[in-house]
Amino acid sequence: MRIALLEDDSDQSELVRLWLEEAEHSVIEFSTGADFLRGVRRESFDLYLLDWMLPDITGLDVLCKLREGNKDSTPVMLATVRKEERDIVAALEAGADDYLVKPIRRRELVARVDAICRRYGVTAPSTDSFLADPYTMDLKSKTVALRGEDIPLTNREFELAMFLFRHAGRAVSRGHILETIWDIDSPEVNTRTVDTHVSRLRKKMQLNAENGWKLAAIYQHGYRLEQTGT
Repeated sequence: MRIALLEDDSDQSELVRLWLEEAEHSVIEFSTGADFLRGVRRESFDLYLLDWMLPDITGLDVLCKLREGNKDSTPVMLATVRKEERDIVAALEAGADDYLVKPIRRRELVARVDAICRRYGVTAPSTDSFLADPYTMDLKSKTVALRGEDIPLTNREFELAMFLFRHAGRAVSRGHILETIWDIDSPEVNTRTVDTHVSRLRKKMQLNAENGWKLAAIYQHGYRLEQTGT
């Protein structure tokens, strides 16, 4: 899971990042609400972990801007020392998916993050197949079929297809794709590689209106796979 962490305390931010990275998540840190909001407009994430008390605006304000202004449905977890019922209710009513009371405990944090992974389908399905009508994906053999007819995909193309279908309906940035499907630190991998693979995948899988799916490019950002109906 790719996580955007908003925390102004550098020591706390580093500790949370280390805990989550040891649990095999990827974390990008922000220290102010303004930087965070700029960052999530450029990149996509699977989860936002927000501190409530910040130097510029509150985490609750950030949450409201995400939900109301940006129409961003990415799962959000708020972390704060505020533990009164009215604060928890305010966060949930504003669109938070979970609420973590500080001091943050490592096992609880990882368990709650993993629960959100499962709830929103970010982790691999527990079954051997993944169905997105009219496509069926076999996770063991890494094959895809369209109405029962096999589609020849490379391993990388299969991983990209699974990533896009798990994030169906959401805009995903090229950086997010690179980090998940490729080694983002490799100098030979760039955004053109993503575009080439997406174009090839769109053609091979026939992601079009006839099959009820549309894979669209988003200018200067990435892609969105969405179901269109037939």
